[in-house]
Amino acid sequence: MPHPSTFAPPDDLDSLWRTLESTGSDTAVSVILKLRGETCDVDCLYCLEKRKEAPGGAVVTREQIRHLGSLFPGRRLVVELHGGEPLTVGQDAMAAILDELAAQPAVLRVHLQTNGVQLDDSWLDLFERHCPQLTIGISLDGDEQGNSWRVGYDGQPVYPKIAAALELLARRGRTCGVVTVVTPAVLDRAAEIIDHIASFTAVNAINLVPAFDSSTTRATASASRRAPASRELQQQAITPQGPAWAITPDQYARFVLQAAARWISAGHYRRVKLDPVVAVIRQLQGVGGDHCHFSNLKCSHVFTAYPNNRLGSCDELPWPAAKLLPLTAARSEHDVTAAQGASTLLTGARGMMAKCLTCPYRVACGGGCAATRWRMLKDTGSDDAYCEHRARLIDGVAALVAAPGHPAGAFCENAHWRRHAVNEMADADAFLARWDDPDAPRTPARLVTSEHGNINSVGLPGIHEADDLDPLHPQWAAGIEPRVRPLVDTATGAWRAVTYDSCEGHPHTGTDTAPSPFRVGLLPRDAAEYGRLAARACHAVSRAAPFLPAGLALQLIHTDLASTATGRTHRTIEIRLVPADGSDWDTYFAGLDQGARVLTHAARHAPATDRCPCERDTP
Repeated sequence: MPHPSTFAPPDDLDSLWRTLESTGSDTAVSVILKLRGETCDVDCLYCLEKRKEAPGGAVVTREQIRHLGSLFPGRRLVVELHGGEPLTVGQDAMAAILDELAAQPAVLRVHLQTNGVQLDDSWLDLFERHCPQLTIGISLDGDEQGNSWRVGYDGQPVYPKIAAALELLARRGRTCGVVTVVTPAVLDRAAEIIDHIASFTAVNAINLVPAFDSSTTRATASASRRAPASRELQQQAITPQGPAWAITPDQYARFVLQAAARWISAGHYRRVKLDPVVAVIRQLQGVGGDHCHFSNLKCSHVFTAYPNNRLGSCDELPWPAAKLLPLTAARSEHDVTAAQGASTLLTGARGMMAKCLTCPYRVACGGGCAATRWRMLKDTGSDDAYCEHRARLIDGVAALVAAPGHPAGAFCENAHWRRHAVNEMADADAFLARWDDPDAPRTPARLVTSEHGNINSVGLPGIHEADDLDPLHPQWAAGIEPRVRPLVDTATGAWRAVTYDSCEGHPHTGTDTAPSPFRVGLLPRDAAEYGRLAARACHAVSRAAPFLPAGLALQLIHTDLASTATGRTHRTIEIRLVPADGSDWDTYFAGLDQGARVLTHAARHAPATDRCPCERDTP
């Protein structure tokens, strides 16, 4: 049986945030064109862009776009037309912009993010003539109630116009992504919101973004002498406790997990991509992606160009600190990297990632959004709440991937995702088939006990190959280490579970080998059993935790087991006794016998139910 250890990637910031000079021409950069700065034909109450010093009126020109392309020779450019509202440039200017982008071979793709209010057949005709591959994103915060913060300057809702734009896209055979800002107007209605957005047949992607905006204290300034109705509504929504449209990281994580559960159960995943859920799934599968919140290509590879000749970093970063240099002053990529190196904001944000180097979620999380973390640090002095919500997202999505028919498991407060450096079996599929087959051939196992009590094929301490046994194997009892045997017997007997790994815990005194904690690994036969075992394991952990001796703690782990023969990945569950925070290995091993008895007793009395004890108002 394998003996997994916690995965530890290299301790370097490049793995979390690559600088521009550390990547070559094979790495694209993202360019956001604020075509008219903050100018917009609607006045969403939570709008961040209008709080910047980015005057509207002017338009990003063809010459500026051409100059941008020359700054990054050899690199591909991913271009986003943004605002404010990009359609306010008018159709003639837009046609010229699209023609210029089409003339640049370095441009990989062009995306338009719009509120959809002006979108009509003439605009779609223009796109088809000048940029047929243009992708479109619409801002839509769910249903009509969810869009209550999206209003015109007259204070009236713009939802009907957005819905009409989505219906127009469907009639024209076009698809689009939707950006949905999660505010209190949609909390606890995730299923309704996802169903509503998915009901628009043009929608093929949803990106849920949080309204983390607790620090706003006053309405956005107005250029006119009399503030429009929208600004009065905005001021009314701002209280001493913060703006009424703001949510907490915990609320966002819970909404995303509820949305993910509905996305799966309703089958929306067959047609609609849901982020950040898909981004997390890709990270868990080890395939990565282009979502910068989960990638090491963060703000150093994102640039924003404004009409008034300003070039900045990612548009989510605070302005004017995010300003790099005047666009016309940049003559080469070297000028850009020099400005990045001189930016205290960028260097500080990159340095902020140092705390991630020792985080167990680092591989799946990728450090998150630097702009959001920076704002939280500035506003509250800590980004811990942000990090905690990222962990909850990863834990919950990992549970949903393993047991999609058991959505309540996504809200378990005891289970956490971890990746192991070594967690594989020669043929896990054959092992599962043999477990329940009394007639299957069972070859003699190599069982050698080390002087430290480890049972494996070589009789050495640490992680070594071990033959895979099942309860019907004649050497089963001899292959289980004594201290862990009662818990293994409970798991394989009362729980009817498959155990693929166990360890009684070893201090390995006098060697260079790290101590091994007490653990049992469960290999569910299918997703339904995964949900049941995860719930039962949570009951056992919850019951045992209050009675553990000092210095010991329990962990319930989601992880993966690779089958080297088939290449298949199996979702597994581990129950571990580990040293408590602030404790040491001597204290741990002094109390381990008692801790193992407490855990085994709790496991024997854990109910056979698929309801997790953490379950509250879950889907």
